[in-house]
Amino acid sequence: MSGRTGWWAWWLLLVSVMVPAQERYWQLDIKGAIGPGISDYLVSELNQAQNERPALVLLTMDTPGGLYSATRDIITAMLESSVPVVVYVSPGGARAASAGTYIIYASHVAAMAPGTHLGAATPVQMMPTGTPPPGEPAKDEQDGEASPSPAGSAMERKSLNDAIAYLRSLAQLRGRNVEWAEQAVRDAATLTATEALEHNVIELLASDIPDLLRQLDGREITLKNGTLTLSTAGLTAEQRQPDWRQQFIITISNPNIAYLLMLVGVYGLLLEFYSPGFGVSGVIGAICLLLAMLSLQMLPFNTAGLGLLALGLALMVAEGLSPSFGILGGGGLVAFVLGSVLLFDTPDQAFRVAWPFIAAFTVFSLTLILVVVRMLVKQRRAAPVSGAEAMIGERGVALTPLSPSGAVLVQGERWQALSPTPVAAQSPVVVVAVKDLVLEVEPVKETQA
Repeated sequence: MSGRTGWWAWWLLLVSVMVPAQERYWQLDIKGAIGPGISDYLVSELNQAQNERPALVLLTMDTPGGLYSATRDIITAMLESSVPVVVYVSPGGARAASAGTYIIYASHVAAMAPGTHLGAATPVQMMPTGTPPPGEPAKDEQDGEASPSPAGSAMERKSLNDAIAYLRSLAQLRGRNVEWAEQAVRDAATLTATEALEHNVIELLASDIPDLLRQLDGREITLKNGTLTLSTAGLTAEQRQPDWRQQFIITISNPNIAYLLMLVGVYGLLLEFYSPGFGVSGVIGAICLLLAMLSLQMLPFNTAGLGLLALGLALMVAEGLSPSFGILGGGGLVAFVLGSVLLFDTPDQAFRVAWPFIAAFTVFSLTLILVVVRMLVKQRRAAPVSGAEAMIGERGVALTPLSPSGAVLVQGERWQALSPTPVAAQSPVVVVAVKDLVLEVEPVKETQA
């Protein structure tokens, strides 16, 4: 038996030597605006690639742009990578606008599919002039498609010159077109895939990923630790996906989701305040509000927009509590809409709250506050209809003399009663208090009769 086991072991060893392991490459997809979640995902994957050593990392990209700070984090990880990073703008109709152009220039090999385009890499301030922290453009800028005027503020000129120098340095490092890099930033210039190949902005024009791998085979590239000749024949793809934490960050860093979490948090706390119960709405509201604060911390929000949003909600609540013929409610509605629009005040639609979202939540908020809150307040202010409190103010008749105790008839029932003032039998009385099962009454005055 042991001889047979040894024979099988030798045979398996021989087969493993004769059939070498098939090499793989990692494929990461960038789709949509580049924010903190995408940045965390790409940086962690590129760092992990330095340990697991795939043949190359392929980034397929279709992005309208992204946050300046998130883009710089991705590029830093790409420049430090000892594993080749290939960026491929695909499928047809995709774009590498704004932040995507910087990532294209930072890649070891840049490729595009027919029908794609890149460019418009001018940084645009996301916050009002004068508000950015001095000397720190990372959170105040965002790649967009509008170009600041030559007569812009000193901060705008500083941001523009910094972006030009940054993209030019990437072009010089990778041996790509330096002059067009400056045009992409200064004049928001764009190129189609064919034009990008002609202007030496990219290296390859590939119809699909198999075509790209065929063109990459045998290509020599320069890494930070030397040169490498790519061998891409027979490579298998390993699709890499964000883990649950990264996917969670990607989700809540969406401006629409952040806006939704903030409003749900406020509504939950308001409902808990006006109609205390088991605390479900309060707990949900607190959790959503904390998540919204986390989202806003990752996004460059406008404090003026946030203030207008809070003011609008406060005015609509005031209208629900004390009707003012629509003055408070109308002002609150205007402030709410303006705050929603200005909350993420940026030219890039990917980092603004969608108009249908704003319209839906404006109508919902107005309905909720003017109808539901008013109903809850009215319910709280309504007189009790049962229990001991409902007895107060009820009238009855003394069945026996009260001096001070005796019996009375109230709501068709016989009750023990006490009266600090003597009351004759068959005299009308009114209930002023209830203590256990004894009513405290007093005689009905002539003005009450």
